[in-house]
Amino acid sequence: MSIAAPSNPKEITLRGIILGILITLIFTAAQVYLGLKVGLTFATSIPAAVISMALLSAFKDATIQENNIVQTIASAAGTLASVIFVLPGLLMIGWWAHVPFWPTFGACAIGGVLGVMYTVPLRRALVSQSNLPYPEGVAAAEVLKVGMASREGAKEGKAGLRAVIWGALTSALFAAGAAAKLLAAEVSIYFRTGAGATGIGA
Repeated sequence: MSIAAPSNPKEITLRGIILGILITLIFTAAQVYLGLKVGLTFATSIPAAVISMALLSAFKDATIQENNIVQTIASAAGTLASVIFVLPGLLMIGWWAHVPFWPTFGACAIGGVLGVMYTVPLRRALVSQSNLPYPEGVAAAEVLKVGMASREGAKEGKAGLRAVIWGALTSALFAAGAAAKLLAAEVSIYFRTGAGATGIGA
């Protein structure tokens, strides 16, 4: 599937940068919480592409290149969240006695900016001319192509955004109820097996 691009498509725009930063802030917070809670993180490019298409579809001059920049900026959230694995190591080896805010913020900001900037010169060598496909990047590109190709794609993007919003609200309400002791955050069942006992928790 090919997308007919205008002669001078809008790529890096102020609204795209602002939207990318907002998505990055939300996804980074979610990644850090999830990583500390269960020890794993999630891919950010695909949901960022869906959210970007749904929001930028309100503008008639939105382009696939602009949506691609937004999801590229938001993809830094997955990398920035890796500080939860690095910073505790610095504390454990005694390099830091505490976590300084500004050096941590500066390292994360510089790393995110460099990652986005280096995608431009390295895209041809590592993506276009590489025999090793990147599943997440390919999937995000296909999502953008389908979403920008037709009105049905735009409707699917808005439906995806609604699903993300409802999922976030449901999770927030459940977390608030568990924190207020109105709901059980975990469910555990214990039963005897011979001379011992076994438990299952979720």
